[in-house]
Amino acid sequence: MIWVQRDIFNVGDEMDKLTAGRTDIGAVVSFTGLVRDVNDGAAVTSLTLEHYPGMTERQLEKIEREAQARWDLQASLIIHRVGEMALGEPIVLVITASVHRQHAFEAASFLMDWLKTKAPFWKLEAGSDGKSDWVGARKSDIDAAKKWN
Repeated sequence: MIWVQRDIFNVGDEMDKLTAGRTDIGAVVSFTGLVRDVNDGAAVTSLTLEHYPGMTERQLEKIEREAQARWDLQASLIIHRVGEMALGEPIVLVITASVHRQHAFEAASFLMDWLKTKAPFWKLEAGSDGKSDWVGARKSDIDAAKKWN
């Protein structure tokens, strides 16, 4: 399942919905990305994520389908927020569920690596100096994604 939304999500509620009534799931792995107050040594006061509606959802669905093809997943969920977010708020949630933990761990790692490098989001960070800067993919994110090629 894919959701691109402005609203804050509740991790526990989302996990409960994904696994409700499921007895075929033996492992659930989740990752939640939060807005932090510093990036590359500079103070951050807020984060704004922009996207291209329709294109973004199609790319997220493609990424999710690839994870499902690579690993034996019983279920998966990607929620990615857009719009302005305050410090400490959740940005992204990835949940993977499988019969065995290794599939769930690897799929969650893959999904986050590919979201960071292949998902069409544009990230604007506001700093304490009143300036805003567009942030590109980090070399470490690109390097992490290479292991899945």
